[in-house]
Amino acid sequence: MCLNRKGTLVRSTMLVFIGGSLMGFSRWFRNPFMVIAGRFITGVHSGISLSVVPMYLGEIAPKNLRGFLGLVPSIHICLGVFSAQVLGLSELLGKEEHWPLLLSLVLFPTLVQLMLLPWFPESPRYLLIEKGNVHATVSALKCFRKKGNIQAEVEEMQEEQRSLSSVKTLSVRRLLMDRSVRWQVLTIVVVNIGMQLSGIDAIWFYTNEIFRNAGIPEPHIQYTTVGTGAIEVISGTLGCFTIERVGRRPLIIGGFLFMGLCCAGITVSVLLQAQFPFMSYISVGCVVGIIAGFCIGPAGVPFLITAELFKQSHRPSAYTVAGCLNWLSNFTIGFVFPFLEDATGPYCYLIFCAVCWGVAAYTIWVVPETKNKTFLEISQMFATKNSAQKEDPTPNSHLKLALMNGYGSLRLHDEK
Repeated sequence: MCLNRKGTLVRSTMLVFIGGSLMGFSRWFRNPFMVIAGRFITGVHSGISLSVVPMYLGEIAPKNLRGFLGLVPSIHICLGVFSAQVLGLSELLGKEEHWPLLLSLVLFPTLVQLMLLPWFPESPRYLLIEKGNVHATVSALKCFRKKGNIQAEVEEMQEEQRSLSSVKTLSVRRLLMDRSVRWQVLTIVVVNIGMQLSGIDAIWFYTNEIFRNAGIPEPHIQYTTVGTGAIEVISGTLGCFTIERVGRRPLIIGGFLFMGLCCAGITVSVLLQAQFPFMSYISVGCVVGIIAGFCIGPAGVPFLITAELFKQSHRPSAYTVAGCLNWLSNFTIGFVFPFLEDATGPYCYLIFCAVCWGVAAYTIWVVPETKNKTFLEISQMFATKNSAQKEDPTPNSHLKLALMNGYGSLRLHDEK
């Protein structure tokens, strides 16, 4: 995160070329370690991209399109998964002799990115707030906004810059200790951990086993899996094109509630499958429902609101925290699920149900709607929730409040 947004993305593409080449040539060199190393390196790149890309898009987007652009990465992830599922069919590259080629195909979209991304401007907010370069900021905004007046947007950035005039970019440690953003930090912790512990990873990692247990014939499982990929793309697209109409909260609340219902449905259908054979189809439908509910909101909104809940000084560290928790939870559920399933059987999905409904309840009670709000307005919406705004024992507390939240928050503090 120490580099600028665009520079980080451009430089990180080298990881994909290294990892993809290792996997592509692993069969030729007869070295399985090359596959492990290649997957590890491309995984590092994925972690970087899933933090930097939403942050870059959130900063370049006008507030009325920030939700739409914020969910675009999740659509492309779904498209990537679907493309891999199609190419992995036995009629295409699913044969043993073709898998190195399938793994190395990641090089081609990365090459396209490497050729096109350097021509894009840097984030205007980064240029103005962190670098203080007004001329470069205006030039970048003119490139992104071919029509319309950019003066209001520049003034909004300058207002945020003034509120941060004595606050430098925070480290992760300082972010976690900053009481003025405690509820924002807690929110990204809840939604990012809940996103992965919702059961979606168990579904993705063990889809074939779930379909096999549901009685789907072995030759048909690969086509059923491709069908779930198509559902991902459709659901992600639906969420992307509706988020600016319905807002962030309905998508994430509705998505988690529906996922929880489908998790409970899997438990019931598996328990009754021996008595009622048609229940196997119910369980397959619930799997599809979990995927659809996830992709319509919980798949992309957590990355979007991580950008929206924090000011410029806190945003990079917030994405670092969110990304680490996201991937750690992903690893944990992938590693633990087989043992959890052996220990609890179909009841393990009730645990996922509780997680989904818990995140939905937290969102209902704590997370405000951020649609069409500036970053500074969103930060001020949390001011009354953070005890640092109500009680500050330091001698210069009034000055700190003014710098953090603008003079409006200071006035409210004085009135109290």
